Amino acid sequence: MRKAPEVEESARSQLRSARTGAGLSVRELSRRVGISPSMLSQIENGRSEPSVATLYGLVSALSISLDELLGGSAPNGEPNSGQVKHTVLRAEERAVLDMASGVRWERLTPDGDPLVAALLVTYPPGSSSSGNGGLMRHSGHEYGYLLEGELTAQVGFDTFVLHPGDSVSFDSTTPHLYRNDSSQSSKGIWHVVGLDPSETRENPF
Repeated sequence: MRKAPEVEESARSQLRSARTGAGLSVRELSRRVGISPSMLSQIENGRSEPSVATLYGLVSALSISLDELLGGSAPNGEPNSGQVKHTVLRAEERAVLDMASGVRWERLTPDGDPLVAALLVTYPPGSSSSGNGGLMRHSGHEYGYLLEGELTAQVGFDTFVLHPGDSVSFDSTTPHLYRNDSSQSSKGIWHVVGLDPSETRENPF
């Protein structure tokens, strides 16, 4: 599978810049997100990857967007200078984020879109959206369509298994978790409409 180290380094740089710009120490930001200072340091320096839930927690605490981490916009919300907008986005040009346990997000739009987060999401065997198994919730409405493999979704008190061709939609403020309990990778297309990272919360119970 393709790697995009330049995107990953850009994401780490965005996290460091946002943290220092907010006047937060590694210790203080890690306390707010609920991870250890050493873990945050490893994430910023590329020695460890965050879980999906930890990534949401970081953008929430720093009041930045996922699109900023994926290179879609500068911290002031303007498109990155020199970035050319295209109607067609080639597969090899997608912005990529690799997270803990191998979960991968690939943005399906050339630039950041303030109306929707459109992602191709891959969960390898044994991976989940939360490193500690905690549910997360955030603003907006979530729409998912599974292309291949199997993916277990817990939404509130309900748990079900998605198969290729199945779709799911729910209010993202409902506590939820995705995990791949199968022996093969699962891949799907996800859209989150109306996402506000400042409202993201993990482990709500």
